[in-house]
Amino acid sequence: MTEIINPSVRRRHVFYVPGYDPMPPRRYRELYRIEGKKQAEISGYELSIKGSTGQQERYHWAVNTHIDGVETDTRVEFLLWNDIVFDSMRNSIPVTYWLLLKTLWLYVSSGALGALRRLRRAPILAAMYPVVVLLGQIMFSAMLGNILGGAVGGAVGFALGLALFYLMLVLFRRWDKHFFAYYLLHDFAFWAQDGGAMPEVLGSRVDKFCDRICEALDSDMDEVMIVGHSSGAHLAVVLAAEVLRRRADAPKLALLTLGQAIPVTAFLPNAWDLRRDLQQISARSDVKWLDVSAPGDGACFALSDPVLVSGAAPLTKKYGPTVISAAFSQTLSAETQRATRWKFFRRHIQYLCAFDYPVEYDYFKITAGPISLKARFAHRSSTASVIEKVYSPHTSVEVGDG
Repeated sequence: MTEIINPSVRRRHVFYVPGYDPMPPRRYRELYRIEGKKQAEISGYELSIKGSTGQQERYHWAVNTHIDGVETDTRVEFLLWNDIVFDSMRNSIPVTYWLLLKTLWLYVSSGALGALRRLRRAPILAAMYPVVVLLGQIMFSAMLGNILGGAVGGAVGFALGLALFYLMLVLFRRWDKHFFAYYLLHDFAFWAQDGGAMPEVLGSRVDKFCDRICEALDSDMDEVMIVGHSSGAHLAVVLAAEVLRRRADAPKLALLTLGQAIPVTAFLPNAWDLRRDLQQISARSDVKWLDVSAPGDGACFALSDPVLVSGAAPLTKKYGPTVISAAFSQTLSAETQRATRWKFFRRHIQYLCAFDYPVEYDYFKITAGPISLKARFAHRSSTASVIEKVYSPHTSVEVGDG
């Protein structure tokens, strides 16, 4: 029996929200092109990309698919904020270590770290990785400087030891493309800089993004989808909520969050605005929200309902999100699993890639196929193993409230 009964989407506009990544959008376009072609060959349909256009704060490409005889045109627009990420990573070595201490203290003193550890241990190990590596680097550098200083002796030895100490820290930073410690530390520090509140530097960018999404909703598109990956899932939730505050009725709007780490921010004391947004979206019956994760991805809070674990359940009926598993152990071949076992970042972007044995989750059918997200998952409930218990130590949805 064919899966397409009543094709509902001929034209779609997808707004892709990346996570904390300084890389340019063309990297994501190429990933979509290469992996989309691979998935189409595996699943037996046609997919092509018709070029791209880039301009200030806008970058998009067109996708055309033929699935079971139905043609669909999709515009994928990349919401640019990699410049903000790049600027936030340009801190000096001393400032980076200050951010490490400041961020670690915030998570420990607020109770967020303990709550996150109880929720899922794997992503907390990832969060502690930059702490361990950066502290290890400074201790190793100090040891080398001390050895050199002791061997030479006197003021000259002290000066040489201090110079070697700082030189080693500089080298470790240059080698961070292998360690990723500075990158991960800046990721956590960025979202925690105001105690979990939306960083001020993103405020105007969010407004502009919302303007674009509202324009698409007012057009003749059949579906307007916001897709957020990793920490971009947090931003996608904020965007969707703001759009819904501007549009009383938005039946064409859909939200797809992938490999989300929303609790990392939602559990912080000043993240009342994010918890409010989670609450408001989950109470909307007209907006389909699908959350996809996998226990095999150690960088996300797999199968955790971000609304419920954050203590943001709506006062009325809750409609979303529908939480499902990408089930890497079932949807990836043994060869692919072996090849990505120790490649944690590759595992984390698997949601944007082809699956060897796709079941219900196919990124390219969902974002460029002829069935809307709402219709495709209309009768799908959350997986039975979804975590719904409240773990957040802070559950207020209004500023200054508790």
